[in-house]
Amino acid sequence: MPQVTVYEVAENAKVSIATVSRVLNSPEKVNEATRARVLAAIDRLGYVPKAEAAARARKDHGRIGVLAPFFTLPSFVERLRGVANALDDSPYELAIYNVDSSAQRDGYLASLPLTRRLDGLIIMALPFDQAAAERLLSHQLETVLIEFSQEPFSSIRIDDRAGGRLAGEYLLSRGHRRFAFVGDADLPNYAIHTSDWRLDGYREALASAGVTLPGEYLMLAPHSRENARLLTHRLLDLPEPPTAIFAASDNQAVGVLKAARERGLSMPKELAVMGFDDVDIADYIGLTTIHQPLEESGRVAVDLLLARLVDASRPTQRSRLPLTLVRRETA
Repeated sequence: MPQVTVYEVAENAKVSIATVSRVLNSPEKVNEATRARVLAAIDRLGYVPKAEAAARARKDHGRIGVLAPFFTLPSFVERLRGVANALDDSPYELAIYNVDSSAQRDGYLASLPLTRRLDGLIIMALPFDQAAAERLLSHQLETVLIEFSQEPFSSIRIDDRAGGRLAGEYLLSRGHRRFAFVGDADLPNYAIHTSDWRLDGYREALASAGVTLPGEYLMLAPHSRENARLLTHRLLDLPEPPTAIFAASDNQAVGVLKAARERGLSMPKELAVMGFDDVDIADYIGLTTIHQPLEESGRVAVDLLLARLVDASRPTQRSRLPLTLVRRETA
């Protein structure tokens, strides 16, 4: 059969050739309705861009893509390190695609199966709709998910709620009765909300001991160390300041610790501080935290992906990695 051309796609979708090109190469610059019309035409006609056809003909070189938001945050850096290390001795190179909007996520998920010359894809913390899932499947782009699950893809997750409970139970066991939480607000709609799940578990642990978390002890702001520092000062200005603060991430816990030291507080005697993730810096600053296997999640994702690339008949797997409490100097 003759190969479908870009001209036929444009005619079928009733758009210009330039618009088809933008959908394939810069999809976030095309409005959603037009993008959907062009993609539907591509699916109907079975169009394969020349770049992808050339990539499929190449046998000596491969590429694994990682699609991730917040890729400069310490937890994502450590996950990426796990991915990169696992690919070191493989015939695949690593390509990273940063996402900072819903349109960019949707654009990548529309175009990557068609044009990015990927053999496999790892998606971190970016839930997507069924249409995107069907496109990944129909174009046979092997995909593994980290931090969320969606059928029929392999996935690696932790139990964030259980981690929050673990933090609450530990602080209760240390005799604390005035608790606070520093977490995320104004979370983007394109990413998962781990801060909320960790807060839920924290509250559950406190409630099981008959302890409430009043609203004035719940501090939320856009994710940053500086915002966590400012929120902690507000907590410490309360008539009865908390004796224990659980931060939704180690990155935010660093801001909490800075505020506590600015007040001259001794930790953990006057204030206990806990984080979540156990990123590299946690050990250096003596932060008590909930450890999740960040690097291992990246390595496991690569292992699952490469196994399916070797044998697509292998069943997909849903792995849940364990969480552990790491006790250090701050709590």
